[in-house]
Amino acid sequence: MTQNAVTRAVVIGTGHYLPARVVPNAEFAATLDTSDEWIVSRSGIERRHFAAEDEHTSHLATHAARAALANAGIPVESLDAIIVATSTPDLTFPSVATMVQAQLGMTGGFAFDVQAVCAGFVYGLANANALIVAGTARRVMVIGAETFSRIMDWTDRSTCVLFGDGAGAVILEAQPGSGTSQDRGILSIDLHSDGRHKDVLFVDGGVSSTGTAGHLRMLGKEVFRHAIEKLAKTADAALQKAGLEADAVDWIVPHQANLRIIRGTAQKLGLTMDKVIVTVADHGNTSAASIPLALSVGVAEGKIKPGDIVVTEAIGGGLAWGAVVLRW
Repeated sequence: MTQNAVTRAVVIGTGHYLPARVVPNAEFAATLDTSDEWIVSRSGIERRHFAAEDEHTSHLATHAARAALANAGIPVESLDAIIVATSTPDLTFPSVATMVQAQLGMTGGFAFDVQAVCAGFVYGLANANALIVAGTARRVMVIGAETFSRIMDWTDRSTCVLFGDGAGAVILEAQPGSGTSQDRGILSIDLHSDGRHKDVLFVDGGVSSTGTAGHLRMLGKEVFRHAIEKLAKTADAALQKAGLEADAVDWIVPHQANLRIIRGTAQKLGLTMDKVIVTVADHGNTSAASIPLALSVGVAEGKIKPGDIVVTEAIGGGLAWGAVVLRW
């Protein structure tokens, strides 16, 4: 491959935050026709965190942001932009990102939200990469933050046991690269959506339709079918764009929705589970927060190291899905 000087968006810091309240499966068994065994066998989830009544998505995001700044060892003033991926904002507007900006004491730069449900963090990385490559920003924080406990139907055992609250953040910085797969930073991005599948996964409320927040609705079997097929394809496409084979991957950091989906996707890529960061048992499905949460945990546990090839992939309502390949 011809070497050309390029700008790469390199991860320089990670952080995460989980609310204090831990909800084990047994708590659902007390009010629903379900059990710990039923939930674990179908999802791999054992517990999840729920935000306190006075904890909003922006609060979770800000905690994760502060952790990422500390991990990177940089001041908030050095950030040019904040992007928050969320489907559960504090308010209809302004954006969660501007609230985080204010809570951090950041008075310069700019901030905005992206909404692609569970694929939101992947879309956020794509936006941050574009800003950095274009020279619009040098340092961008991307946060995934959700309070999905606020949109659950507590009588629907097929959905309410699956989701949790939390936030994760990464800081990306412009650094020079050679234009090859040996560079650190984001190497490739693959994004997709198909609005024909709206009814597979959606929330039955909204500002211009019902004037309510609504509740999450999901056709589980359909989501499972789409996820296994589309996640493996998008991860493979992103690897091809980066000029890499699957055997070059050190870690898959997937959207943490369901352990069976995670295993099925790894199998389709020909990778063993010892190359997959798995947090779904402890966090549940935290939507746009799940990948940055898992990245931060993977770094904290000493698994993800500088130089590692990392693949993140996710699918969410829309349907929207995609993958990012980066060298840590």
